[in-house]
Amino acid sequence: RPAGHSAPSQRELPAGPMVRHLGSGGAAALPVGGREPAPPRSEEEDAGAAGQHRQCQAGAMEAAGAREPGGGGCSCCPGSSRPRCRLPWARKTPGTKKKFACPGLGLFYTILSAFLFSVASLFLKKIEDVHSVEISAFRCVFQMAFVLPGLIYYKTGFLGPKGKQVFLFFRGFLGSGAMILLYYAFQVMPLADATVITFSSPVFTSLLAWIFLKEKYSLWDLLFTLFTITGVVLIARPPFLFGSNITGIEGSYTNHLKGTIAAVISAVSTASTFVILRKMGKSVHYFLSIWYYAVIGLIVCIVALFVIDEWTLPYCGTDRFLLILIGLLGLGGQIFLTKALQIEKAGPVAIMKTMDVVFAFILQILFLNHLPTWWTVGGALCVVASSSGTAIRKWQQNSKKAKENEI
Repeated sequence: RPAGHSAPSQRELPAGPMVRHLGSGGAAALPVGGREPAPPRSEEEDAGAAGQHRQCQAGAMEAAGAREPGGGGCSCCPGSSRPRCRLPWARKTPGTKKKFACPGLGLFYTILSAFLFSVASLFLKKIEDVHSVEISAFRCVFQMAFVLPGLIYYKTGFLGPKGKQVFLFFRGFLGSGAMILLYYAFQVMPLADATVITFSSPVFTSLLAWIFLKEKYSLWDLLFTLFTITGVVLIARPPFLFGSNITGIEGSYTNHLKGTIAAVISAVSTASTFVILRKMGKSVHYFLSIWYYAVIGLIVCIVALFVIDEWTLPYCGTDRFLLILIGLLGLGGQIFLTKALQIEKAGPVAIMKTMDVVFAFILQILFLNHLPTWWTVGGALCVVASSSGTAIRKWQQNSKKAKENEI
């Protein structure tokens, strides 16, 4: 009782039971408000109350959490004499955490894609008496067969979202054309030479991005383009610059020149697909992008085979097995490259694609017994340096823009 007040006399105490004995000789407790205190809840009753708390609405829980602690009962469970909800699901949770992203996953996808493409190119060199267009058709069939279940599982549809179908069509047309031309270049010229020329695609990507995406094209980009052209010339070695005695080529020089032209056009087409993929971003599932690549590529291959009249079934069982492997490896490389471009910036991906050249030289020396000439090595250095420089410069520009936007 407050100071200055004496203890109540026996006559002031209310009638009725005065004390409750707790066990034997327990301390006595005064009743509150003339009523006996509520008995403690059992475990079953606490579990039922917890179930009632789970059914509370989110708005009521937030309202309960907004009050000051220690006042009143639980606002989300009317009639309850228990304190305010202290259960975990009644607390106000902070903002949703961001999904953890594995650092370097896109770069790993790029290296894996480069290795799969290089092995597929090696198998392509081992196939005899089968035209490159027919090989491309087989690869497209395998891609369609393996991508179709993925489209059904992810429920992406077969046409894609509206507004993106035109981009998907050109992605499929240019990508399949690049594949056919690249396969032709692999058949008529050394593996490393064709790979180096097609690796010049980042330089053409900068030029096309300047034209279609309105990106800046500086003097550095022009210098890298000139380096790329120099590297291609060192690999092609035209007679009017290097004379008529040209060594280190496969077959006739005419086929070598045709392969060089096909590889350059393939590089330009590949650069176009890079620009289209970056334009679409993550708005289109990568399975749908590969589906367009396979369907349109198969149509183009069938039309081309009827025009050139080169349809022949492989005679050897080894060639048939290699065709299956080329289809599987090409599908895997395409999936990993598309995923890399969706989760990683184009600059780091372009730098990591230098592994294409490394794998091509290694496989050519180990399995084809063809040592590259110094002209090829010099051309490869020019192309790799220009492509890497382009990628690094674009990467720095994008990072600078991102920091300025944050500020």
